[in-house]
Amino acid sequence: MGKKSRRKGEKKARMPYVARTFEGLPGELDLVAMREFVPSATAVLKLAGSDRTIRMCSLLPGNGAGLVRPDGEIWVGLQVAHNHGDISRDLAGIVETALELEPGQPVPVRDPGVGPRLQELVDTSAPFEVEVHEGFDFWLEGVDASADAHALLEQANATASPTVKLSGVEGAYWTEMGERRFLRWAQPHDEGQLLDALARLHAAGDDDLGDGVRLIGMFRAHGLLVPVWETDGDAASLEEPAAAFKKRLDAALAEDAPLTAEQRDARNGLANRQLTIR
Repeated sequence: MGKKSRRKGEKKARMPYVARTFEGLPGELDLVAMREFVPSATAVLKLAGSDRTIRMCSLLPGNGAGLVRPDGEIWVGLQVAHNHGDISRDLAGIVETALELEPGQPVPVRDPGVGPRLQELVDTSAPFEVEVHEGFDFWLEGVDASADAHALLEQANATASPTVKLSGVEGAYWTEMGERRFLRWAQPHDEGQLLDALARLHAAGDDDLGDGVRLIGMFRAHGLLVPVWETDGDAASLEEPAAAFKKRLDAALAEDAPLTAEQRDARNGLANRQLTIR
């Protein structure tokens, strides 16, 4: 077989799969939330060794992967269906492409191949401050938008569920979906240890967040568990109960005694109510 034939059959090298793809980045819990269930939020990362910034956006116009703003800032869309093994590498590939484009240009979704991950491109010591938006009006800030762009914005705004980030704990977001309200709270702990701790709290009746708030299940996303509570109240009513729950959870995580029979039953029930998103 000639060299040309061999090359034709070769496959492009792919990044190995990484479950906890945002680990090591500032705001890991918020990145998971912004990618999976926060409709409209932004946060800024600083490009390492540069004055340029990257604005991470839950969603971009047309569900785009990225774009270069007129001022040169790179915007990256998180809620894009990447499928190349390591989402952090996918996002880094978008940044690499954007660095080569002129302002105003969109960044297409493509297989970036093997290369640096987002953790290697950004300043991981910089703070990651999330701003939750009521809609997507930030899309058109500072640009002369067309009528089509305004129509797209109006359509997107109609789909954004009211969402509030809790201020007293990390990774927790209240949202209102129709007539129901939920708190989804990304947790940084090892799955097995977290399930043990939640089982201890559940068996003791300490896993709720006050009257009218109950733990209804959890899902996996990017190597983390995200417990979900249904609530009757607003986000402000959950601030103190969430802070108190975190203290109880930390104490339960520190326990190393074997689970009791009741706690094992509770753990099995929690495990059966898990759903894997990614």
